[in-house]
Amino acid sequence: MTEEYVQAFVHESEEQLTDLNNSLLALESDPDDQEAMDDIFRTAHTLKGNFGAMGYDDASDLAHAIEDLLDELREGAMEVTPEVMDLVFAGVDRLELAVESIDEDGTVDVETADLEDDIRTVLEEGAAGSGDAADDAGGEDDADADGGDADQVDTFDVHVEVGESEMEGVDGMLVLEAVREEFDLVSTTPGTEAIEDGEYEGGFDLVVASTTADELHSTLDRVSAIEDAEIAQAGTETAADDADDAGDNADDDADDEGAADGDDAGDNAADTDEDGDTGSTNGSSREISSVRVDVDQLDDLHGLVEQLVTSRIKLRRAVDDGDVGSATDTLGELDKITGNLQNTVMDMRLIPMRKVISKFPRLVRDLAREQEKEIDFRMEGQDIELDRTILTEISDPLMHILRNAVDHGIEPPAEREQAGKDREGSIELRASRERDHVTITVEDDGRGLDVDELRDKALEKGVRSEAELDSMEDSEVYDLVFHPGFSTADEVTDVSGRGVGMDVVHSTVKQLDGSVNVESEYGEGTTVTLRLPVTVAIVKVLFVEVGDEEYGIPIKNIDEVSRVPTVKTINEEPMIEHDDDIYPVVDLADELAVPGETKNGDGMLLRIRKSERRAALRCDAVNKQEEVVVKPLEGVLSGIPGLSGTAVLGDGNIVPILDVVTL
Repeated sequence: MTEEYVQAFVHESEEQLTDLNNSLLALESDPDDQEAMDDIFRTAHTLKGNFGAMGYDDASDLAHAIEDLLDELREGAMEVTPEVMDLVFAGVDRLELAVESIDEDGTVDVETADLEDDIRTVLEEGAAGSGDAADDAGGEDDADADGGDADQVDTFDVHVEVGESEMEGVDGMLVLEAVREEFDLVSTTPGTEAIEDGEYEGGFDLVVASTTADELHSTLDRVSAIEDAEIAQAGTETAADDADDAGDNADDDADDEGAADGDDAGDNAADTDEDGDTGSTNGSSREISSVRVDVDQLDDLHGLVEQLVTSRIKLRRAVDDGDVGSATDTLGELDKITGNLQNTVMDMRLIPMRKVISKFPRLVRDLAREQEKEIDFRMEGQDIELDRTILTEISDPLMHILRNAVDHGIEPPAEREQAGKDREGSIELRASRERDHVTITVEDDGRGLDVDELRDKALEKGVRSEAELDSMEDSEVYDLVFHPGFSTADEVTDVSGRGVGMDVVHSTVKQLDGSVNVESEYGEGTTVTLRLPVTVAIVKVLFVEVGDEEYGIPIKNIDEVSRVPTVKTINEEPMIEHDDDIYPVVDLADELAVPGETKNGDGMLLRIRKSERRAALRCDAVNKQEEVVVKPLEGVLSGIPGLSGTAVLGDGNIVPILDVVTL
């Protein structure tokens, strides 16, 4: 199996599992949602076929068991209960782990047989008791079938030629899925499982119900795996026989499916939780390894590359001819082209937030079930786009915030009723874009933060002195939740309470050059707001001299550049005054241990924006400003106070970029 096929399988399976999770959540909230049920069954069937076609038989068998259980739900032989859904979710989680294992080393290094046995046991134990229900359901189906004769469609015999293929199973599955999405697939020769396993020679036969042959032709023409297809209208007698055969085959494929009562399903689901990791509630984010690029963007990129090549030829010719004027004009063209190229590539790196947050409804559902809480979780702005790197990094912080909202924020139903609230709590995740920044808000209507309790905890843990706490505004006290080790939880749970999480949120957002703040009203709820740049690749930097060394400071952090004004000494610390505000003076030569004397009298002063830090930086000289690519520090160098990364200049020199907050 080539790496290309494996990666394509992994990416497609990840999307299908996310869709399956969300459709299952929709079904759990509304058991009568037939559209969700159809989506669930279609996706589960596709997953089973994909695993089988790729040769991952154990995972395919588990997916088959899940499909059989879902078929019981679809036919009405089993009720949609939280216990049954727990069992289905456990199976989906195990498939997610299987896909992760395939992505890492190409094999399924995950135990699946135990969970498959649990599901099969539920089906077999419920088979005896589900006979009457199944008969009733069958009677209704027959009635529906009789009544459906009013909508007549033609039946066609289709012979599909796939031709030479390295993956007959995948090609066969693609054909069957294309037909199922548009028409009723009456029967296949050989059977569907044989086709999806690639057990056919060159082609196979289908019996398809369609309104017209042209419509069927149009659909088959869109399937690239089909080399040729012959379509002929079937006779009425033949069509009826084929339909009966299809019904028999469907019965054979059911594998003695049956219903189980909620208690049995619950017991098996509980066993699954103890024996295997679900990977949903405790999992962390995985790096986004692929992006989908619009064809128009590729065309734009191709056009810019053509312009770049043309300008390069013109520049080389001008240099060879010694034509300085022409070379200057060409450099101007190159500047515009590279600017457009930069914008195009940055746009290609943008990924919709749904790539990450689509898994959060399942996270909230599992936590709510675990803590016996009722929560309505909603998301807005899933199509807002962020840079791939930012989206990957922000996944875990958002997960921490949601965990806190469920664990600390939303109260148990009884407590909410006593407080005059609805039994069901509410959590909303909203995203919006303003120019080059994205704002992500997580809001809950839970118990909120008690500012007095926060002050007591901060004093108890030595985070702030009593005098400092008394002088702090409530909004500043709320931000204490970001202090490492700070927690208001009375006891540690599997979800939170250890004082880790919110400090990770703060540090990660700061590393991404963003900001985060907390607003809360006790008894009403809490709102956490993250403000992030759309992309962090290119930064405009002001370069300054300190002794014989050069450093860069992001211009967006600087409010004013001036010569050093009168410096006052307060509590033995140098200070300056600006608009009735006091700013401590930070001498970069001292902080960075730079040798050498001041070159320009008292040097220059860079006053930092109040939103970042109330401080003024003293340097020897201000040189220039440039747009640079900032590379974050990694390994043992990461996390050094005062440094956010490095930039490579046009002359090849590497310049440290300062972090004004931690300096």
